[in-house]
Amino acid sequence: MANAIAPTAVIHDGAEIGDGATIGEYVVIHPGTRLGPDCYVEAGAVLGKTPRLRPGSGAAQGELQPLLIGKNVTICAGAVLYAGAKIDDHVIIGDQTQIRERAHIGPNTVVGRASSVDFDARVGARVLIQTGVYVTGGSIVEDDVFLGPGVTTTNDDAMGRHVPGELDGPIFRRACRVGGGVVLTPGVEIGEEAFVAAGALVTKDVPLRAVVMGVPARQVRAVPDEDLLENWR
Repeated sequence: MANAIAPTAVIHDGAEIGDGATIGEYVVIHPGTRLGPDCYVEAGAVLGKTPRLRPGSGAAQGELQPLLIGKNVTICAGAVLYAGAKIDDHVIIGDQTQIRERAHIGPNTVVGRASSVDFDARVGARVLIQTGVYVTGGSIVEDDVFLGPGVTTTNDDAMGRHVPGELDGPIFRRACRVGGGVVLTPGVEIGEEAFVAAGALVTKDVPLRAVVMGVPARQVRAVPDEDLLENWR
């Protein structure tokens, strides 16, 4: 299938474009980027951006690999995807979203508008990341996780006054759900099928299937059997 490429798109030498791609107005695709077949890239998106880092930044880890994008991926208007990231098949990247270097987005995942997935974050399959979410560097988000709008994760207890590389992103275990506006402190783990109520401040690990709420978050009950993911597929 032929590609549909807007005349104002800028595709640099060395970029690879799969068959059936649609590339909108003013898209910029940097050298080395590999865009799979049947992808849809909306106006103003930037693919393969090279990061600009301050000296000693924990994000720097040698030479970056190309940006790799699988098949049938939708990249919405104004999104910026960095060199070194990997986007698996059937992913949707929302308007004005940022995917940083070495981040990995698993298949059939949605990253909502104006969200940011930072360097070295790992996001699994069928994850739903809503509008305005910040997934900090080094986070692990397993399959089927739900992150509500405005969730904020952190990875630096010392707020910049630490040895380079000493960052500790949170871990979201399979099928956990985190409500809108939740804030998570560095290194916390949200257990499998756990439920974090909107507006909570999570300062310690949340057990398997626990329901927590409040500031700071405290367990109030367990997730009932009928709410488990297996009953909603």
